[in-house]
Amino acid sequence: MFHTPILPRTRKRSRAEQEVARPGREEVKFVNVRLYLVEMKMGHSRRSFLTQLARSKGFMVEDDLSDSVTHVVSENSQASVLWAWLKDSGPANLPSMHVVNITWFTDSMKERRPVAVETRHLIQDTLPMLPEGRKVVAVATVSQYACQRRTTTTNHNAVFTDAFEVLAECYEFNQMEGRCLAFRRAASVLKSLPRVLSSLEDTHHLPCLGDHAKAIIDELLQHGRAFDVQKVLSDERYQTLKLFTSVFGVGPKTAEKWYRTGLRAFEHILADRSIHLNHMQQNGFLHYEDISRAVSKAEARALTKVIDEVVHAITPDAIVALTGGFRRGKEFGHDVDIIFTTLEVGKEENLLLDVIKSLENQGVLLYCDYQAATFDTAKLPAHSFEAMDHFAKCFLILRLEASQVEGGLNSGEEDSRGWRAVRVDLVSPPMNRYAFALLGWTGSRQFERDMRRFARKERRMLLDNHGLFDKNKKEFLAATTEKDIFDHLGLEYMEPWQRNA
Repeated sequence: MFHTPILPRTRKRSRAEQEVARPGREEVKFVNVRLYLVEMKMGHSRRSFLTQLARSKGFMVEDDLSDSVTHVVSENSQASVLWAWLKDSGPANLPSMHVVNITWFTDSMKERRPVAVETRHLIQDTLPMLPEGRKVVAVATVSQYACQRRTTTTNHNAVFTDAFEVLAECYEFNQMEGRCLAFRRAASVLKSLPRVLSSLEDTHHLPCLGDHAKAIIDELLQHGRAFDVQKVLSDERYQTLKLFTSVFGVGPKTAEKWYRTGLRAFEHILADRSIHLNHMQQNGFLHYEDISRAVSKAEARALTKVIDEVVHAITPDAIVALTGGFRRGKEFGHDVDIIFTTLEVGKEENLLLDVIKSLENQGVLLYCDYQAATFDTAKLPAHSFEAMDHFAKCFLILRLEASQVEGGLNSGEEDSRGWRAVRVDLVSPPMNRYAFALLGWTGSRQFERDMRRFARKERRMLLDNHGLFDKNKKEFLAATTEKDIFDHLGLEYMEPWQRNA
C-alpha cells in the first residue's frame, strides 16, 4: 500500500522578505560604508536575506571579504574563532575595520542609516597566548576616528607620542602634509589608550599605525630612543625653524625664508636691516619672553573674567565661554581662546569691536589684529578642512596684572613687574552658528579633523565651524548645543575633557 508523501509546509514569505527579494539594482545611499556578512553561524539563507535587506536600504554589501570592507557583521560567532578566521583571510586593513555583532546591523536597518559603532556593538579580539603562559587578554577594537575615542589629559604613552609629534612637526616644516597627518593620527590613537604600551604586540589591534610608526615604537621599547627622532632633534634646520616659529606672527614659510638667508638666531633677524617685520611680528619679538611662556589655568580664568565683564557691560544677555585646551581640562596652554555672541543675530560683529575699544580704554590692550567677518552662506558648505573660520575675530596681546590672578602670575623668578603679556584670541559668531563654533574652537585639532572626516566618510555630511550639511537631504541641520551636532552624526556625546585627541 502506497501513501502520499507528506511534504513540508511552505512558509509564506513576509512582505519585507518579498520586497527585498525583488530583482533589480538598488540605490546606494552610503558610498563610504561597505558591509560583509559572515556566513559562519549565520547560515546561507539568512545571510542572503540580510544582504538583500541591507541593499534595499541603500547599503553596499560585499559578497567577498576584501580591503574595501568597512564593517564585518557576525552573528552568534565565538570571538576567538571569528578573529582567527578573519586574520587567516588576511585583509590588509583589518585593524581599521569595524568587527561588529548583529545588533549593529539591526540598529542600522531600523535607523535606515549606518549608526555609530558603540562598545556594545564590538566583537572583541583576543591576543595570542603569551610566552609565559599567562592568560589571553581581551582587547576592544579602537576606532580610527578620534571622535569615537575618549581621550583625557592623562597620556600613558607620552614617550611615544612626543616622538611622533617631533616627526610630525619635521614633516610639517618640509611641507609633507600626508606624513605629518599620519604621525599626528598615530599619536592621537596612543593618547587614548588606558595603559602604556609594553611591547610591539600591543599595537597589533590599533588603527592608524604605519610601519614607520611601529618601527619608532619598537626602537623606543628596545633602546629608549629612536634614531629618526634623534636625527631630527639634532638637525640645525629643524632647531632653527622651531625657534623662529615660536615667535608670534612667524609661520613656517617665513621661518624657512630667514633660514635660507643664513639667519640662525633672533639677534641676527633684529640686526638685519633688509628684514621688515610686520606689526604682529614686531610685537611677537617685543613680548617674546612673556608670550612664549605657558599660560596657567588661573591666568586663563582671570582673563576670561576680564572679557566677560567687558562683554556683559555692553550686552547683558551675551554668552561668553572659555574654549581651547582650558575647556578640555588642561592646566597650561600657549594662549587663551574666548568665544562670545549675542542672542540677536547680526549684532555680534559690532559687539567685538566694542569689546576691543573697551579694552583699549582700560589700558590693557598691548596689540590687536582685528579680522572682520567674511562669513558667506552662499559659499557653504566647505568641502575641505580649513584651519580658520570666517567669523569676526581678533588676535590680541593683553596686559594681565598679578592682582587679578588667584595664586599669582606664571612669571620668571627675576620678574618683578607685577604683570605679564598674554596672547588672547576672541571670536564672535552669530548665535545660530554658536554651537558649531564652540565645538570647533574647543578642539582638539585632531578631534575636530577626525569628526569632520567621520561626517564626510561615514555620514555623507559636511561639518565645519559654520554648520553641518546633509548631502543626502541637501539641507543644513540646525544645532543649538554641541550635543545636537553629535546626535545628528549618530555619535555618542563626548564632554570637552574627553576630546584631548
